[in-house]
Amino acid sequence: MNKLLEQAIAMKDEIISYRRTIHNNPEVGTELPKTKAYVMDKLREFGYEPKEICESGIVATIEGSKPGKTFLLRADMDALPMAEATGLDFKSNNGSMHSCGHDMHTAMLLGAAKLLKQNQNEIEGTVKLVFQPDEEGFTGAKKMIKAGVLKNPDVDAAMAMHVHSGTPSNLILCGLGTSIGGCYRFRIAVKGTGCHGAMPELGVDPINIATHIYLSLQEITSREVTATKPAVITIGKFAGGDAPNIIPSEVIMEGTVRFLDKEVGEFIVERMNDIITSTAKLFRGEAQLIELSSVPPLTNDDKLAHEVTNYMKDIVGEKAVVLFNGGGMGSEDFASYSYEVPSLYIMLGAGSKQENDLFGAPMHNQHVVFNEDILPTGAAVHAYSAIMWLKNNK
Repeated sequence: MNKLLEQAIAMKDEIISYRRTIHNNPEVGTELPKTKAYVMDKLREFGYEPKEICESGIVATIEGSKPGKTFLLRADMDALPMAEATGLDFKSNNGSMHSCGHDMHTAMLLGAAKLLKQNQNEIEGTVKLVFQPDEEGFTGAKKMIKAGVLKNPDVDAAMAMHVHSGTPSNLILCGLGTSIGGCYRFRIAVKGTGCHGAMPELGVDPINIATHIYLSLQEITSREVTATKPAVITIGKFAGGDAPNIIPSEVIMEGTVRFLDKEVGEFIVERMNDIITSTAKLFRGEAQLIELSSVPPLTNDDKLAHEVTNYMKDIVGEKAVVLFNGGGMGSEDFASYSYEVPSLYIMLGAGSKQENDLFGAPMHNQHVVFNEDILPTGAAVHAYSAIMWLKNNK
């Protein structure tokens, strides 16, 4: 058995305790005071000197005995604004939940931090540990990059890992090239003139305008984007009016654009703006497209992917690492790093229903349960990947 995996298994209960503490106290968004304090206290306990480079954005570095390059490991720490319904002894009760497994990610990277301290003499260069806020809101990575997370020392390669519910435990999945979609979150504010429903000629109906906008936007992907480049426009919120006999003065729509090609995403947003403003003007109203947040498609560096996943086979075995082409339309904030430095994003199986009836619910679901047995694997994968890449890329 791999030495680092043996060491990680020996501290399994400790890593589980990190996870459960964080899971029991989930925090959402950009400000994570309890989680931040807990992570920084643990890092200091291990012998690190963590720094908060932006709100709830933590960085700690460890240098080996020999000089070399810098390898970055990232974990996200934020939860989702949904009530937990798992029935676990350590479930959260504050109306928020770690239903995307970020508590698992943080615990695994804390475990890796301790492993790296135990094996510091094997590090040839520097490992930079990054704990970031607001992955779900797509602002965390951008804020940390702006705050200099890739500098002092300059990062040569970066890696992140995400647990994956419904996938067999300890199976590693790695997409080659662009495997995760970009996302543009938007709001459309449609303004008209309110009036009585019996006399619509006296006003400007924003519901009518919004309906035409809604239908027209769907024509972009069906008639203006090649079918060989996937893209999806979804409007999930359509709100306007308070009474059945009153035409309101405003309608709000909110939605997302998903895409695997960055240029296609930019084209769609440009066309959306054209359609929204011109349609509103056509019907005597006004409308504005407002960006709420965005993230580009995530692109793995193929050379880095092939090299580092080979190291991972020493941890999980040859058959437990699967590389694939293509991808889905889910989005990931780590994508922002992949446009700055060679990056690798992998998924670690966190339990299927065939293993246990508790497992298998999808992520972002109030019933999702992740297999804690994978925590030592994740910690070892982080630490071993960093050590091996630094040794072989002097």
